[in-house]
Amino acid sequence: MTKPRAVKKKVRRSSGVKRNGGNRDPNRDTSLRKQAAKKDVVQLFAEKVRDHNDLESRRAVLQEIHVEYFRGKDFVSFLKNHEDLKDVLESDKKLEVEDIANILLIKNLIVRCDRVVKTVRPGQRKLSTWPSQLEIFTDQVFSENDAFFVWTFVKRRPLWQTLLSFFWPVLMLAICLFPLYPHRAKLLILYCWAGILLLIIALLLVRAAIFGATWIMIGKRVWFFPNILAEEATLSELFRFWPKKDEGERPKWTARLFYAIVAVLVVLLGRHHAADEAARARSV
Repeated sequence: MTKPRAVKKKVRRSSGVKRNGGNRDPNRDTSLRKQAAKKDVVQLFAEKVRDHNDLESRRAVLQEIHVEYFRGKDFVSFLKNHEDLKDVLESDKKLEVEDIANILLIKNLIVRCDRVVKTVRPGQRKLSTWPSQLEIFTDQVFSENDAFFVWTFVKRRPLWQTLLSFFWPVLMLAICLFPLYPHRAKLLILYCWAGILLLIIALLLVRAAIFGATWIMIGKRVWFFPNILAEEATLSELFRFWPKKDEGERPKWTARLFYAIVAVLVVLLGRHHAADEAARARSV
């Protein structure tokens, strides 16, 4: 007698669930779908902006993590010059730049940060335009005046990085099998890498010589290939030829004169202790 009652209860519960499921509010479902689509649209807009080369961005350290960030004023000028990117936002494409940035902040796609060092360091006239260390700002509202914004989502990897991840194990295996290579292949690889190493050393020496000459003669700090020794830099930044803008204080003429005398003494000392090629030729 108890089994039929239990079956009836199960049937009643299942019918109640069906009734509740059948009476779902279609307006609520539509609003949820719109919110999900809107979130995807904002995410797509953020990805397009981040992947665009015209928005200047740099690398910095935020809470011991390397992050990519941009400045507020650069974001404003970027969207003014690329109005077509707003079409991705559909209904929100007519919003102002500040409103769009605030939407990105609300969606946690970016976070506003501030520089850690807020005082001018000795020897500099102003704060660095691109600080290397950041901290999270308390007021998460967009501003273009000395404001920095960090991307919080993972950037999509380009195709060449995906292919490189497949070829990297093959390269490691080829390096491990180097002792088994033929003798000519070993010599070819050795000479190629030795040539690349000498090229890098020569480039660093020429770079240092140009810096020293311009610093002594005109008092300017000129570093060609400014990011060649950077720990965190993209390929475009690594091979950038034009030097950075000199933001430091102009050196004193006494310091320039002192280092000029030191450079002359080093050259004279090197010439004095250099090998006499004529005497060596006569002895031979």
